[in-house]
Amino acid sequence: MEQVVEDPYKLFKKWYDEWCAFEKNEPSAMTLATCNKEGQPSARVVLLKAYDSRGFVFFTNYTSHKAHDLQENPKASLNFFWKPLGKQIRIDGHVEKATDHESDGYFETRSRESQIGAWSSKQSNIIREPDELAKRVKEFSESFKGQPVPRPPFWGGYRVIPEKIEFWQEGAHRLHTRLVYKNVNGKWETHLIYP
Repeated sequence: MEQVVEDPYKLFKKWYDEWCAFEKNEPSAMTLATCNKEGQPSARVVLLKAYDSRGFVFFTNYTSHKAHDLQENPKASLNFFWKPLGKQIRIDGHVEKATDHESDGYFETRSRESQIGAWSSKQSNIIREPDELAKRVKEFSESFKGQPVPRPPFWGGYRVIPEKIEFWQEGAHRLHTRLVYKNVNGKWETHLIYP
């Protein structure tokens, strides 16, 4: 494990940049775990689209399964597992919606097809007819023909604001190194913990 730094975001950037240099196919993939009000956990892979000292941002449909969970219980965990590097990062925190400005800005960078897809998909809902999605894609393609595609009001970003970040590094004989940063009253405390 590298020398402990005060700011976990600096260590995250170092490790993340190392991973991005190694993995060219969706290096921003991370597991997002949420939990509904009944306590039922749910995990899925999403893409990290931004991060800074305010937290880690992903985008989705606000009517999706994950969005319903976050409305009922605005806490989440993120996990990055990079087996070829022998590294893993776990993040636990509370979740807030990204600003409209941030969501608009990211939406504008998406391909037109992905923008149309955001309007077309009733994410996590049942498809009643085999060609229902294709019909909706065609409908919205026609609707926005010859003009920019605006961001749907039901689509945008979430920011996971960390309360705890763990950096895990593989060790021989399963004697892994685990460095934990915990946010205590706005300051990061660091601890090494047993594997």
